[in-house]
Amino acid sequence: MEKIRIATRQSPLALWQANHIKGLLEAGHAELQCEIIGMTTLGDRNKSSPLSQMGGKGVFVKELETALLDGTADIAVHSMKDVPGELPQGLAITSIVERASPKDAFVSNAFESLADLPAGSSVGSSSLRRVRQLQLVYPALEFIELRGNVDTRLRKLDDGDYDAVILAVAGLSRLGLANRVREEISTDICIPAAGQGAVGIESRSNDPSVTKLVESINHASTRVCVTAERKVTQLLGATCNLPVAVYAELKADEFLLSSFISDLRGKVIIREQVNGSIDDSALLAETLGNNLLARGAVDLMAEH
Repeated sequence: MEKIRIATRQSPLALWQANHIKGLLEAGHAELQCEIIGMTTLGDRNKSSPLSQMGGKGVFVKELETALLDGTADIAVHSMKDVPGELPQGLAITSIVERASPKDAFVSNAFESLADLPAGSSVGSSSLRRVRQLQLVYPALEFIELRGNVDTRLRKLDDGDYDAVILAVAGLSRLGLANRVREEISTDICIPAAGQGAVGIESRSNDPSVTKLVESINHASTRVCVTAERKVTQLLGATCNLPVAVYAELKADEFLLSSFISDLRGKVIIREQVNGSIDDSALLAETLGNNLLARGAVDLMAEH
């Protein structure tokens, strides 16, 4: 019997994702046995410092990547929005399974939508990407830093610390909490993070047997979209901690790639969109990234 060791964070959502991958792999390979190895990352241990000060989203994957490199694990399962644009030498994203909703969720116990919130209402979010976009449409609201796993954030909402919180629709749904979603925020208002809603597998690039195994559960169109989104963020700089949103979607035969970037204070806003054939997804991503750089993203990153 073949055995695969799966490295994952130990949050309820991360464990759901790891078990989802385990189920897909074992369903397709009768002789396969998957072992889940729970790990704690810097992002899990430090719940007080803003992510931008801790080194960005890579704080949620570094320990898992170390386990791959030292042979403790065979694959690591990630929320693709947590994976930096540049991977360590010897590692690769070898599979991305079918994406769930990429949208952001408005969650409140007293109000049905963002538009219903009175001026001065407190809205909890850990994401500058969400805050900077939502502030443009709802400038009268007060956005406050909120860290912790989904249960922690919901508990703070229920305790009355916030009037509303913004979370990912996919995360709530995967935890059986879809009933908490009051409004799925339109991507026209809040463009998702690159990879949001998608679960990916990282493994050693020189391990063809593992690569072949995990490629069997890859979802082709999801991978095309997420790869294009990640290509844009790579062009903007893998360590960039600015509010950046990139979202690719297929509409009939059209491949549409939308983006948003701002400085940390939200004073400078750049939006850009390209569209074309899905066969040209890589070229469109490169065009979008270069357009953002040409319109001033370079200056924003230099200031940061």
